[in-house]
Amino acid sequence: MSKFQALDLGLVVRGHGRHYIVEDADGKRFVCHPRGKKSDAVVGDQVRFAESGDEGVIEAVEPRRNLLFRQDEWKTKSFAANLDQLLVLVAVEPVFSESQLARSLIAAESAGIRMAIALNKTDLPGTDSARERLAPYRAMGLKMFEVALKADREGSRATLDPWLADQRTFVLGPSGTGKSTLINLLVKDAQAQVGEISQALNSGRHTTTTTQWYWTDETRTTALIDSPGFQEFGLRQIAAADLWRFMPDLREHADCRFANCSHIHEPGCGVRAAVEAGLISASRYRIYGEILEELQRKTW
Repeated sequence: MSKFQALDLGLVVRGHGRHYIVEDADGKRFVCHPRGKKSDAVVGDQVRFAESGDEGVIEAVEPRRNLLFRQDEWKTKSFAANLDQLLVLVAVEPVFSESQLARSLIAAESAGIRMAIALNKTDLPGTDSARERLAPYRAMGLKMFEVALKADREGSRATLDPWLADQRTFVLGPSGTGKSTLINLLVKDAQAQVGEISQALNSGRHTTTTTQWYWTDETRTTALIDSPGFQEFGLRQIAAADLWRFMPDLREHADCRFANCSHIHEPGCGVRAAVEAGLISASRYRIYGEILEELQRKTW
């Protein structure tokens, strides 16, 4: 037996710099810090920790089955580990960025995490237009939900609950889409789950500035993980030559003359033929080109 196996096994439910909130098997939460200077745990990690009163020391991070993160030229931002699925929440208003949506789905696909899109505020007049913009994603076979989290609370809950049950779901979406409404609708004691531990770390509790794990049920089998809204979503972790593999609509038509086809200028390209035939949406292909250019750009 290694020295770590005798330690308590805990779940990281929140992180603030070098401090973490770790929950043990009985649901008790501890303020922990990592042994040494390096702090590489993220929300969703299983960690081995030694407790002392209400505090503890993280001695080791268990191997992860996946990690959802974004990476630009300067830094890597990890969202959470060991996820079952990703729910991207977009809204009729404010109008969502298709580029941000596509990027988050590519990151999840490359991490092997299943995903779905929920369109919120479908009680508003711009719903048809938003549906139209999401049509390529529906055509790719992506799971789609339509909800009105404020206008139809019970209907929205009934729509989402079966898909969320017994899963660890990461909720991603820009500010203003209704993420806090979703959390408050599905998590009975959301403020309590944040409040007690936020006070322990002297942090504010009103806006999401850090990733937060919530249990939606008393048996602690269904979890929602909420994260701050984001503006940029870099995908530097993906090799330029592999980008198309994580876009199902492009992948489906990538029967090209050349094995190393970039799907931009080569003759006999199945992807470009599919775009011309209307089988791949022009907006999706444009986003592919933008991200590809970004990934090919050298960083000095």
